[in-house]
Amino acid sequence: MFRWPITVYYEDTDAGGVVYHSNYLNFFERARTEWLKNMGVKQTQLLADDIAFVVKNAEVDFKVAARFEQDLYVESEVTEIKKASLVFSQRLVDDVGLVYCQAQILVACVALSRMRPRAIPQNIVQEFNVGS
Repeated sequence: MFRWPITVYYEDTDAGGVVYHSNYLNFFERARTEWLKNMGVKQTQLLADDIAFVVKNAEVDFKVAARFEQDLYVESEVTEIKKASLVFSQRLVDDVGLVYCQAQILVACVALSRMRPRAIPQNIVQEFNVGS
């Protein structure tokens, strides 16, 4: 599991100071990006190698409204690895474990130039398997 801190900024909220629903997906995206970065994977190098990861499906369950200036965490784990896709289970939680939002995100690996599926690079598969 990978845990990444998130602070709720004013720009993340609606007029009532509650996190706008689509911003939970931004929090989850940032955590996946930081996980890759933490593994030593540079997305600029992936793009130069014609490799990109794209969200194919997202199932989001909103539990409790997160609010302006809260310090929270995104917990992420890979629950399924296939040749050209990964399923992430992600949760936004506070420091006592209260779940604000959770999601299952299906991410596909594609050849960017053709936007067609391609195998996930083996070094990335190995990193996710080690961390699982």
